[in-house]
Amino acid sequence: MDTLTRIERAIERFEDALLAKVFPNEPVELLGALREECDSQAVVCSSSRVVVPNAYDVELSDEVYEELSRHGKQAGQTLTDSLMRHAEEQGYEWAGPLTVHVTKSSEVPNGRYRVAAAPLTHIRADAFADGAA
Repeated sequence: MDTLTRIERAIERFEDALLAKVFPNEPVELLGALREECDSQAVVCSSSRVVVPNAYDVELSDEVYEELSRHGKQAGQTLTDSLMRHAEEQGYEWAGPLTVHVTKSSEVPNGRYRVAAAPLTHIRADAFADGAA
C-alpha cells in the first residue's frame, strides 16, 4: 500500500469517527444514502465519462439537525469531503461545483434524514456532450 493510500484511509477513518460523534445513530447510513444517491443519478456520457449531479440536499430531522448545529459546520464539510472522495474513487465527473446543502425539516419521512440530488439548474444539456468543458 502506497503512502497516499494510507493517508487517504486515515482521513476516511477520521471523518467516520467525526460523523459518528455528530450522528451517533446513523453516520454510516447517511453517508451510504449520499453515495447511493450519487450512484443512482450517474449518467454515462461515454466509455470514459460518467457525470453525476453536483447539488445535494440533506434534510435532517429537528433532533439530528440540532445535534449537527452544536458541532458547527465541520460535519457538513465532512459529508461533502466524503462524497467528493467517493466520486473520485468511482471516476465520476461533477456536473458543476459540488455542494451539499444541509437543512432542518420536521417532515423527514424516516424521522432522521432525506437525501436528494440534481445538477444545478444553470447546467446546459449540451454540456454533457463529449469534448465539452
